[in-house]
Amino acid sequence: MNILTLPNEGRGSFRVEYQGIPIDRMIVDFMEKESIPGMTLAIVQAPYIPRIVGYGVSNAQTGQLASAKTIWPAAQISQAFNAVAVMQLFERGRLKLESPVSQWLDSLPQAWRAITVFELLQHASGIADYRDSAGFDAQKAYEPAELVKMVAKTPLAFEPGTDVKLSATNFLLLAQIVEKAAGQSYHDFVTENQIRYLGLRRTMFREDFPKLDNEKITLENPRHSLFTKEGRFIDPAEPAAGTRLIPDGLVATSPFLSGTLKGFADIWASAEDISTWDIALAGSILIEKPENRALIYKPTVLASGKVVPAMAGWQFQHHRGLMDIKGTVPGYSAFLSRFTDPNELVCVTLMCNREGVDLSNLARRIASAFGKKLASGVDDELFYTQESVFDVAESVLRLRGALKKMGIPVFATFDHGKNAEEAGMSMAPAVVTVFGSPSVGTKLMQANPAICLELPLKIAVWEDAEGSVWVTAPRLDLVAGRYQMQSHPIIPDMQKLLEKLVGIAANLY
Repeated sequence: MNILTLPNEGRGSFRVEYQGIPIDRMIVDFMEKESIPGMTLAIVQAPYIPRIVGYGVSNAQTGQLASAKTIWPAAQISQAFNAVAVMQLFERGRLKLESPVSQWLDSLPQAWRAITVFELLQHASGIADYRDSAGFDAQKAYEPAELVKMVAKTPLAFEPGTDVKLSATNFLLLAQIVEKAAGQSYHDFVTENQIRYLGLRRTMFREDFPKLDNEKITLENPRHSLFTKEGRFIDPAEPAAGTRLIPDGLVATSPFLSGTLKGFADIWASAEDISTWDIALAGSILIEKPENRALIYKPTVLASGKVVPAMAGWQFQHHRGLMDIKGTVPGYSAFLSRFTDPNELVCVTLMCNREGVDLSNLARRIASAFGKKLASGVDDELFYTQESVFDVAESVLRLRGALKKMGIPVFATFDHGKNAEEAGMSMAPAVVTVFGSPSVGTKLMQANPAICLELPLKIAVWEDAEGSVWVTAPRLDLVAGRYQMQSHPIIPDMQKLLEKLVGIAANLY
């Protein structure tokens, strides 16, 4: 007789927790801390999607629930749909990646005309981002020509092909090129060759909302009732309503006109559909040839020869097969990470209705619940950590640059790897940067002098045995509890600063 045993960790385990904390608690704590009304989580363990969970409300005013079917803006994840469209046309021989944009689009500034399709994909054009233009409003409807006009006279940030800087203008131009090469609208080409092709029933553009067969819910009539009469109204797929955080609290945002961010942040989808589409990225379903998939799913090489750990909105960390894409738009934030190594195949999708939220740390802790090898190795209850796409030296350089820009003095730098070498020993690179503002820290120490043990602030950048590079800061909001100072008004601002600095040091975009 073959006696069966149940897995107690890793793939197939029903114990979904990390460092003894269930992922439901992680999410609830995170939502409370960040004032997020609603969120949907989807987990892929390819080819399965074993977990899709909604938390809270998709509309904080009407009380509609976040569910597996809730439709959220995919934010900058939309770039990846655009990149797939470009590669599909490339494989069909209808578009050359080395072709200049002037071959496809008229009336462009002279400085843009020689920029190639591939440089747009790389975000290596140097073209300014129209979102940074004075007067731009993401909740206003624009024609593509109006957006191009906003930045047409802005000098290129660098010579094309020599550097990378995220720009929504790059992917607006790509969407227009897709239309020219495909002979149909960008909306129709993406819908036909990705959305409908994969059977994604809850992925669409905003202009498709009228096709949703949902009951009309308003502030005056917030109760569902038609589900008691017609089965098609059971478990509705409803678009979420956005929010933003202001000093006085959470406020609803105006409707987000995602068409303004054409080709860059214009897709709406359920977390389940994003996960289905994500699985389809892995093989030849959407892009046939592996060498073509490698062009957009691996670090890119610029014309200058520089290797950049990013491509088409994706970022690539040192952990084998790890890539992520994330972003925020008015009212919403979204995140997708993919651990594509055959021994892992874990992907995390998080979508929520509060703008300006960095979901990276939460997503990594959730992924770690599905495999210990995905974890940072530090206590995530005490430290805020992100894996960097850069090496230690570059991460530290980015951190110091951010501190200088913010006018925050650096008091000391401890290069433990160098110190080990001078002692005749060896260890992986590890650097601690000590910094802070005396005027801010003094206020804390006036309230409780013992907190001087935690000051000045510190951020560590270190490389582990597997070659992953981590940027880590203490969770000051938790540490403050040791000093009965968790309610001090300065603590949340300092914690936000630490998390912002970690994000800058670890990410290209």
